[in-house]
Amino acid sequence: MRWTYTPLPAAEVGALSASTGVNRVLAELLLRNGHREADAAAKFLAPVLAGLGDPFLLRSLEAAATRLRTAIANHEDIVVLGDYDVDGVSSTALLVSVLRCFGLKPHFVVPRRSEDGYGLSRSAIDRALEAGKPTLFIALDCGTNSHDEVSYLVDQGIEVIVIDHHRSKERPFSRGLLVNPHVDADESGADATWRNLCTVGLVFKLAHGLLKQLRAENHPVALAIKLRDYLDLVALGTIADLVPLLGENRILARHGLRILQETTRPGLRALMTVAGVKPAHGINPVDISFRLGPRINASGRLADAALSVELLLSDDAKFCTETAQQLDAFNRERQDIERKITEEAEHIIETEYAASPGIVLFSENWHPGVVGIVAGRVSRKYNRPCVVLGNEGELAKGSGRSIDGLNLVEILSVCGGPLSSWGGHPMAVGVAIEKSRLEAFRTHFSDTVRAHAGGDIAQRQLDLSAWLEAGQVNEQLMTELEALHPFGQGNPEPVFGVGGMTFRQPPEVFKAQHFRFHFENGRGRRLHGVAWKMAHRLPPVGVKLDLAVQITWNHFNDRKLLQLELIDWRIAEG
Repeated sequence: MRWTYTPLPAAEVGALSASTGVNRVLAELLLRNGHREADAAAKFLAPVLAGLGDPFLLRSLEAAATRLRTAIANHEDIVVLGDYDVDGVSSTALLVSVLRCFGLKPHFVVPRRSEDGYGLSRSAIDRALEAGKPTLFIALDCGTNSHDEVSYLVDQGIEVIVIDHHRSKERPFSRGLLVNPHVDADESGADATWRNLCTVGLVFKLAHGLLKQLRAENHPVALAIKLRDYLDLVALGTIADLVPLLGENRILARHGLRILQETTRPGLRALMTVAGVKPAHGINPVDISFRLGPRINASGRLADAALSVELLLSDDAKFCTETAQQLDAFNRERQDIERKITEEAEHIIETEYAASPGIVLFSENWHPGVVGIVAGRVSRKYNRPCVVLGNEGELAKGSGRSIDGLNLVEILSVCGGPLSSWGGHPMAVGVAIEKSRLEAFRTHFSDTVRAHAGGDIAQRQLDLSAWLEAGQVNEQLMTELEALHPFGQGNPEPVFGVGGMTFRQPPEVFKAQHFRFHFENGRGRRLHGVAWKMAHRLPPVGVKLDLAVQITWNHFNDRKLLQLELIDWRIAEG
């Protein structure tokens, strides 16, 4: 792993520290994230809900809100079809919940991966219409490219609204109403504050716009709804979908995590219980990414994601407990399948594609519902964009995951010709391809990644945010760093260099994979840390080391203790 660190001008760091009242470490981190002006830095550190822009600045959103207002006034029948990932599930739950407040009884459907495939497919639509034709059909987190499917609905006299954030190079459909910040976007960048919203963020903006219209009419229900109470659902989808946690996403995620911590939804409380999430300790993005999100996703990957929507909407404590346990069981099954596929994928990479800058893997035996998780694992391990595909009849279907600095949308825009379909965003895409065209795509993908990377990307690069003296690592610094939360895409958790540290005792290996360590900070204080999956590479005792660490809280026996998480180590120079 190659460490990189570019010092910033001391005067610039000092000036921002003085103008904002934060310490120099925090000032350096703000500068690295592009916050050079005191006002911008202050807004970043204290994002407020009042910072959300007018929802009607988003193209077509006012028309969509007006159509919903008409549906409410006329008590119309509505069908909501949402995608089966966390963003789609939370979007569906949010919209259905708001519409129910106005006395509507929207019928919701989630595509079944094995039967309907991805998105707004004919089979999913036909299943949605089995209960009768609605006057309004709303597709969430899918549908931007579904020209034929939208026309199919319109031809039956059904009006269509699509709310989606997936990018498209195709022309937008003309027979329905599309809310998508990436379609006909303002090239001047005036819309940048909401350009990176995922679908649940867009649905929140739609709900905001609807309430704004109805409150202007003094509608009693609209006046009674507290929209901030829905931010727990917004945080779920926003963080799980890997969109940049900047701008409006940062505001929604920051406040949404607080609402999630206090949520009274029985379904979410039950899910937290089975996932081992303890709200009293605070809820962080990792709780969504690695605990709550995978369990919500598991039903869509292996069964029917409508179960997850029902969980988020239900007030029945018994149903919620049983359903959360069922999702937990699905997740364990998913983990077993994923573990086996990951082992096979890693063997293929190391024996056949070790030198390839971009990797495309396929097996007839792989479950297409879990290959996205495998793609994420192998892309991180080998530090390369990876597309992993499973068997789905005549097609190979699956997902791609990227690494920092390489945009999959740009890459597939160049090399996606052999694909039958694809869509997604810079870090994650879904793809389908005829099996006979796999080899051509594999070659083209690898060549395109090499061209975009501009060199060898196999060696992982570790960018240090700042160098600290051991004496600076304390609870006060950690408390100040919390102003930067939540960490995620676009706002990565800082990695600090701590130089010249010496281990006086051997690290303690546990579970054969990890180790614990401690050292003195030079001021009579012992600092404790943990290294995950690094037992194969133990640091030496009695030798001066440079450590690359992240600083976290460890909750143990109702105590909150400072803990270092070791990312890498090297022998100190000199």
